[in-house]
Amino acid sequence: MSRLSRVLSAILLMCIPVMSADWATWLGPKRDGHSTETGLLTSWPAGGPKVAWKVKGLGEGYSSLAVVGNRIFTQGQDGGGQFVVALDAATGKPVWKTPNGKSYGNDQGNGPRSMPQIDGNRLYALASDGSLVCLEVETGKKIWGYNYTEKFGSANPRWGFAEHPLVDGDRLIIAPGGKGAGIVALNKTTGAVLWQAQDDPAHYSSVLPLDFGGLHIYTVMTGSAAIGVDAKDGSLLWRYEKANNRVATIATPVYADGYVFYSSDYNTGGALLKLKAEGGKVTAEEVYFSRDMQNHYTTSVRIGETLYGFSGNQPGVLVAMDFKSGKLLWKDRSVSKGNCLSADGMLYCQGEGGTIGLIDPSPAGYKEISRFQLQTVRPTGEFWNPTGNMWTYPVIANGRLYVRDQDNLYAYDIKR
Repeated sequence: MSRLSRVLSAILLMCIPVMSADWATWLGPKRDGHSTETGLLTSWPAGGPKVAWKVKGLGEGYSSLAVVGNRIFTQGQDGGGQFVVALDAATGKPVWKTPNGKSYGNDQGNGPRSMPQIDGNRLYALASDGSLVCLEVETGKKIWGYNYTEKFGSANPRWGFAEHPLVDGDRLIIAPGGKGAGIVALNKTTGAVLWQAQDDPAHYSSVLPLDFGGLHIYTVMTGSAAIGVDAKDGSLLWRYEKANNRVATIATPVYADGYVFYSSDYNTGGALLKLKAEGGKVTAEEVYFSRDMQNHYTTSVRIGETLYGFSGNQPGVLVAMDFKSGKLLWKDRSVSKGNCLSADGMLYCQGEGGTIGLIDPSPAGYKEISRFQLQTVRPTGEFWNPTGNMWTYPVIANGRLYVRDQDNLYAYDIKR
């Protein structure tokens, strides 16, 4: 690409409208499961909201979506391996496609698990084989990249690398796992290692940033414990093991008001830790441990003083729990086990079997407003109701609800 072409491309990118309700990173703008979108439908027709468009061609995988301006970004896998793809948000048509990682598969499905992260004109994506890349947003051109296993000696978790890298200021924070690489800070521009620390193996949870006691802190659930480290050098502040299991620890930590909540499934549970600042350090002590909230692959969402999340592996129920005390408020079968996020004061729940529900969140009890059942067109042409593998986290951005089932992507108009 010539210098003039690069300049023109940058100018065109600047002209792309950046909307207030973009979804550029995992779990939304604040990594807390909340969309900033407002003015949404308060109920849906029996068949669900109007479908703006639906497309095929995303390939295999469970990668969620980044939605920024008039572009959608995700990952998939086809016969050529894993890839990152950009789509036009107005039509769903592909804009560019860039290879990233070798083909990957196991007994829980093939392809990538991680969602691309967008930061200005840079995209960061992690394939399930540990291939990390930085790409140009407008072209998909590779800027830098390497593989976790080759760079850090990381062992690929049983079901593939699945964390969602964190863009934090001038850094990219990752948790590749391994000797001295439990958590790593990179220069986001060049990929150079700024520091690496801890010996924890990788699992599937993602790093959450927080500020407390004058310190900037990173916390994540590794393969062995929930840890908090000082962002300046990765030095350990706290380590808590009771909320971890040795099978699959997946949920992202939830932080509010000096308290951090961790949870995992496989007969484990959830714990709230209270942070304490003293002598320039921050420590954490257990407030409660409860088996009422056992997050499997989902992360709980805090609305007001209530934590909402799916608990249990099979079949799983939607649970409302008081955040500070751990008191169980209610539980309901809802849409069956799945994912949930919040937007415009409502809770959106997507069951892994394809049922999508609109819930009015209340500590007093479960109140479902609407629901519909997704039907997916398979390559053979027939409609097929998903039965147990619709695990991609849904996204609400710029007036639309985006739902992915493997190769298929649906955009629903949910603006009033």
